[in-house]
Amino acid sequence: MTDKASTTHSSVFDDLGFKNTIENIADNIRKLYLSYESPWIIGYSGGKDSSAVLQLIWKALSSIPKRNVKHPVHVISTDTLVENPVVAIWVMRSLEKMRHASESLGLPFFPHRLTPELEDSFWVNLIGKGYPAPRPKFRWCTSRLKINPSNKFIHSIINQGGEAILALGMRKAESSMRSKSMKNIEQKHGRIQKFLSPNAHLPNSYVYTPIEDWRDDDVWQYLLENNKTPWGTKNEDLLEFYKGATKDRECPMAITTGTPSCGDSRFGCWVCTMVSQDRSMQAMIQNDEEKDWMLPLLEYRDSFNIKEDRDKRDFRRITGRVQLYKDRAIHGPYWQKERKNLLRRLLQVQKLVKEKKPKNLPDFEIISIDELNEIRRIWNREKDEIEDYVPDIYEDVLGEPFPYPKFDETAIFGRGELKILQDICGDDILHYQLVRGLISQEQKFRLMARRSGLFYGLEQTIRKHFYEDEKDATNREKYFQKKKKELAKRPEQIRLEDYIKPVNN
Repeated sequence: MTDKASTTHSSVFDDLGFKNTIENIADNIRKLYLSYESPWIIGYSGGKDSSAVLQLIWKALSSIPKRNVKHPVHVISTDTLVENPVVAIWVMRSLEKMRHASESLGLPFFPHRLTPELEDSFWVNLIGKGYPAPRPKFRWCTSRLKINPSNKFIHSIINQGGEAILALGMRKAESSMRSKSMKNIEQKHGRIQKFLSPNAHLPNSYVYTPIEDWRDDDVWQYLLENNKTPWGTKNEDLLEFYKGATKDRECPMAITTGTPSCGDSRFGCWVCTMVSQDRSMQAMIQNDEEKDWMLPLLEYRDSFNIKEDRDKRDFRRITGRVQLYKDRAIHGPYWQKERKNLLRRLLQVQKLVKEKKPKNLPDFEIISIDELNEIRRIWNREKDEIEDYVPDIYEDVLGEPFPYPKFDETAIFGRGELKILQDICGDDILHYQLVRGLISQEQKFRLMARRSGLFYGLEQTIRKHFYEDEKDATNREKYFQKKKKELAKRPEQIRLEDYIKPVNN
């Protein structure tokens, strides 16, 4: 009996042939572009799928008389600022070549490099606010670094033109989860026409997925059959790029469904702790001695142990509240000591990378001076860590003065006085934090004409720091939860003395 799987088509090009299949997609693109008076937005990551979609659209629109090519086509690439640096440089150079090519050809392609807002950047949240390294139950990075910048841009285009068409390189063959997700959206929201669906997340926009049925090898076949891109790069260089990120550089073009291909290579943030290992960066370093300058990045990333980091994190949440799970405190942000260590090691990595990277690569910053200054602001103003350690760490590691001036030249308590206070408190970290926090609150308000917020700030500081230790905080929270049930009131209605009442157990 013949196996059903063996009789199914192994390529999207089997039915009509390669040329006819591509021409049908090109015709679909032209009709769609001319049918809607809407701007287009193409998501471009520099990888094979988004490259294929962009080239399909570029070539299809190039065959339309220029007088009819009126609607802008925005090519957006979201740089999380912690991308694999080789990939980030590749994308940056590609966008620049696209810009020159579209201008010289008179085509309305407009490349954009999107980045997260300063307050959303990875280092500001990890080292500044102390967010623990991303993990399955606290994946705070994706929305801040990738989704928000893209959605903000898309919203701006929709607001200008009323609607937009978003072209993406999504494929059902990427994973069973992606296939299921695409099929669910198609069933729930329907299709406007072939490859075009309403955007379930952004009103007045449509999602166009012209290669949704392609396999990895279909993508590579298209790219290598059309080796030269419209903006002057070569797709075979992209293939080499994938080979370099594949173990043992094994990257064959599959001729059967059982043959592996380059499609398994994945590029993303070099700091990502959502995977156990960064296999693509490991392979790059292994396959090319000239890329060993990235080794410090890999070592920094591998130093995170998200399963065993409770001792590095405060037993209080970032708001200062103690939250329990099964009568155990849920640990929150990194302690000050750990954040200082993370920053020092990161600057050391930046220094090493700058010294070791090839001269033909452009200069780039692992952490920007604006991020450093925002981290400094958060430590000093939001966390009341008025020792102002950022400039010292910066100068100690990089050997040059921090380019921003001191926050407060007239502060009553300086580093010397705080050192005396720290010596007096000894190992009682919470006591030191409490007194330091009260001093910080007073310094914030001392020159203000109206000091109405001072008492609130002092009370919040006391609420956060009056515990003896984690055990004491846990017992008090248990008491608080019990008291709340007894009083049947909202937490804010309970008096401070109810909250801090000594607990005998």
